[in-house]
Amino acid sequence: MTSVFEEKNISKAIMRVGLPAMLGQLTTLIYNIADTFFVSLTKEPATIAAVTLCAPILLIIMSIACIFGMGGSSVIARLLGEEKRKEAGATLNFCVYAMVTAGILTLILGLAFLQPLAEISGADADNLAYTCDYLKWIFIGAPFIMLANGFVHLFRSVGLIKESTFGLVLGNVINIVLDYVFIAILGWGTAGAALATSLGFVFATIYYIFCMIQQSHKGNQLVPLSPKRFSPNVTMVRNVVSIGIPGALITVLMSVSNIVLNNYISIYGSDAVASYGIAYKLDMIPILLSVGLSQGVAPLVGYCYGGNEKKKLFDIVKNTMLYGIGMGAVFTAVFVFFGKPLAAIFLEDEVLIEQTGYFLKILCLSAPALGIINTMTSYFQALGKAIKSLTITVLRNAVLFIPGVILLNYIWKLNGVIAAQPVVEAVLMLICIAMFFKDKKSDAN
Repeated sequence: MTSVFEEKNISKAIMRVGLPAMLGQLTTLIYNIADTFFVSLTKEPATIAAVTLCAPILLIIMSIACIFGMGGSSVIARLLGEEKRKEAGATLNFCVYAMVTAGILTLILGLAFLQPLAEISGADADNLAYTCDYLKWIFIGAPFIMLANGFVHLFRSVGLIKESTFGLVLGNVINIVLDYVFIAILGWGTAGAALATSLGFVFATIYYIFCMIQQSHKGNQLVPLSPKRFSPNVTMVRNVVSIGIPGALITVLMSVSNIVLNNYISIYGSDAVASYGIAYKLDMIPILLSVGLSQGVAPLVGYCYGGNEKKKLFDIVKNTMLYGIGMGAVFTAVFVFFGKPLAAIFLEDEVLIEQTGYFLKILCLSAPALGIINTMTSYFQALGKAIKSLTITVLRNAVLFIPGVILLNYIWKLNGVIAAQPVVEAVLMLICIAMFFKDKKSDAN
């Protein structure tokens, strides 16, 4: 079979890299929903609220992996486009050992500051204990969470797309099974949900390491795992970190904005947090599928950029945006018409079902815009233009979103807080379109 990087048919190339990444994100989504579903069996809104409040902390841990996962992926794909295979392999090796070190440091610091982090996340007297239970096991699993998330990006960048997706799916399936065992059977609640999450990442990491050993034995110089091949230099580290830190800040800023949002929603009580948590988990379907599509295409974009295939690059970007917009529109229609029945899967209280369905109808309005926003974010990362990618994220999660939450809360109270997401995404979509055409024009000159 032709290498995906050499595929001439644009739509086929996008599907070959995009569909596996979307499948991986879909299983992540299923695990997230399963997490919420099994926790909801406790019939305690405070436990659902705790899982919702912990989500930004988990995202921050994953964002540290992005420094070396996404940063390394961007550098490796461009090096392969320039036919520098030895340098690409050395870069991957450095990223793996850097993630191990970062994971151990996160474990130590997270456990040392467990309760303050729970309180910063918005935990109150009702759900503080549940929140701490969840965070403890998440921090214990931090090294594996980082490795598993980083390997997903690194494997894609060297063409191991099936392996990348299978590891992600494996971890999420194990997570779901253990959710059932730990929560539904053993009754461990939020602690069980977090332990299942960490163990899922443990098994995914073991699989990825096995794949690297197997590839190394086959003589694949792109995936050297041996410490003897650890040979970072200043240029390599700078190239990875200069892309990776802005990439990580994307997730960090998203987490900060979610913490701000959770704090404003928590003003209206645990029921409001629980309703938003379920609505947001359902809205994560189009969000994660859009992220999967754009991140899956990113190595292909980076390869074309490194090989100076500009026409193919822009055709890939255009088609990816169109696919993303169409997919988002479909989910918006589904959630508008079936919001309440979907909410009823997780809740029994009619008032909460009504509120959750209403929240979902508002949140899903931004789904079509994600096709443009996420593609542009990955596009600039793939090209090594980290500042432009970071600009989109800063606008999205700080400059526009946080003031938007504050202002709309003042005007429309809880409804305004929920409406902040689609309002911000609509504005940002227009900004992204302008940035893309300006960048395309400057590259042509």
